[in-house]
Amino acid sequence: MDNMDIAYILNELGEDREQYFNAVAPPIMQSSNFAFKKVGDLRKAFADEYSSYLYSRGINPTVDILRKKLAALDHAEDCLVFNSGASAIFAAVLANVKAGDHIVSVRKPYTWAQKMFNVILPRFGVATTYVDGTQIENFERAILPNTALIYLESPNSWDYALQDLKAVAELAKAENIVTICDNSYCTPLYQRPIDFGIDMALQSATKYIGGHSDTVAGVLSGSRAMMEKIFNSEYMTAGIGISPFNAWLLIRGLRTLPVRLQQISATTLQLVQYLKQHPKVEEVLFPLDENFSQYELARQQMQGGCGLLSFVLKVDTIQQVENFCESLQHILMAVSWGGHESLIIPKCAGIKPEWFAAENKGHRMLRLYVGLEDAAYLIKDLERGFAAI
Repeated sequence: MDNMDIAYILNELGEDREQYFNAVAPPIMQSSNFAFKKVGDLRKAFADEYSSYLYSRGINPTVDILRKKLAALDHAEDCLVFNSGASAIFAAVLANVKAGDHIVSVRKPYTWAQKMFNVILPRFGVATTYVDGTQIENFERAILPNTALIYLESPNSWDYALQDLKAVAELAKAENIVTICDNSYCTPLYQRPIDFGIDMALQSATKYIGGHSDTVAGVLSGSRAMMEKIFNSEYMTAGIGISPFNAWLLIRGLRTLPVRLQQISATTLQLVQYLKQHPKVEEVLFPLDENFSQYELARQQMQGGCGLLSFVLKVDTIQQVENFCESLQHILMAVSWGGHESLIIPKCAGIKPEWFAAENKGHRMLRLYVGLEDAAYLIKDLERGFAAI
């Protein structure tokens, strides 16, 4: 897909401006339901709500514009938009397993995916095996006769481990196994799992698609048949669709997605180089850094790396890590990523202070999201953190 194609998708696809007074921005169809003049038309809508405007828990005109754009960006036939990324994960997985099935997942997936695998699905007799996804052999060994699903996250959002998407897709298709890849790190502009043969690509639209830290949403893309299957079961039953207003905010976010990613990516590379040479940094993790262990695979699968990186401090105590974070004046300490503002989160926030072990690199790791601020502005703030340790 070239830049002209992306420009068309983001600015025109799905928008019938003649139908709404030639308005440049599409309207928010803030209606819960839609009226019919003919009983026959209502009957058709009852029979096929996936193709009808009946009730906004299902299909809504504003959400439809967004769906068309997001599916096209993913090179998918269709997509569904959810009220959170966790909803998209839940629906995609639940729609493709039954009692007695087995799942293979990359180890340490997103928190709420792991909660589903460990707590919810075992209630219904669905077991999950976690593997190191950096080697295709690990998937081969983990597959059982009852394996129904392979769950990927490439790259993940802490150490950026990648999976060979083409190799996993080929293995799964040979075994008649459904594949899902969380693509939140890259967005469809920088990686398209479906192009590698993955069945479904999902992402947290809360992040780069929204881009302004004011909307929570999830996207799931795939074949029309798969999306319709999920729509008619988990999507409608659980009522986990997105509101028209939030869909409108995501359409607005898409308008500036390429330029935001370009700015963020350029600044991130400057910060990676700054951190790599800093005497108080032991290691920097970023998939498009030439020292990254899977750099060649990252270059093959990804067109860009966006703004998420991790680095390990050379410190001896948890207090030094906390001092670093609490001394920053402009980089906010918060979860998530993808908005206009730069963020940082220490991994040790997830453990009790007495558990801190200096020999554990993970306890000294910080995840930095680079927003839209200038590199010099962010480096000056990071210097405050380094001075505090």
